[in-house]
Amino acid sequence: MTANEVKKIQASETVLLSAVLSFSGGFQDAYTYNLRDKVFANAQTGNIVLMSQHLMMGENFKAIHYLIPILSFAVGVFIAEQIGHKYKHCQKVHWRQMILLIEILVLGIVGFLPESCNTLANMLVSLSCAMQVQTFRKINGFAYASTMCIGNLRSGTESFSVFIRDKNVKALYKAFHYYGIIFIFAIGAGLGAILSINLGFRAIWGCLIFLIFGIFLMRK
Repeated sequence: MTANEVKKIQASETVLLSAVLSFSGGFQDAYTYNLRDKVFANAQTGNIVLMSQHLMMGENFKAIHYLIPILSFAVGVFIAEQIGHKYKHCQKVHWRQMILLIEILVLGIVGFLPESCNTLANMLVSLSCAMQVQTFRKINGFAYASTMCIGNLRSGTESFSVFIRDKNVKALYKAFHYYGIIFIFAIGAGLGAILSINLGFRAIWGCLIFLIFGIFLMRK
């Protein structure tokens, strides 16, 4: 990567911030799966499969249980896109920092919700994840996802294949980025599962530390 390319990298695309956000994404997925009725906060493909399964079996209530986070995820993407468009040129605070502040507020609320509010909790966490994945989409100029792994796994393996075939060092550099993000996501998921099992619903507050750090990393 040349000096000119390095200069073009925004604060929102740095490896450290991407790692922080991926860790948080894995943590949130583990939290909802372990404590909030086996629902995925990030992996909407899994939710769609389970929703369809229950719908075909005539279990409409269970189908709705998975439909809600799917719709909430879509709403989160919509909100993040609107904020990005409206506040793109805001001078006082970067619009991506606004997104992280909203995430912190939303996840802070989730930690107070009891088991009887699991549906609401899943809706809020899915909303948070969607806003994050819509807002932070590049790492060192490479497109990636901070809250899910399938796209990163595909891109990383494709880049590794290019390196093996063409001995393209830049492709290997790119592959390491994707595999590294997947590794960090997995660590976040593992720690999220352990803390969720041991600390209960308030374990989600562990994400707040990383999101606050993320805001700090984006300071001008």
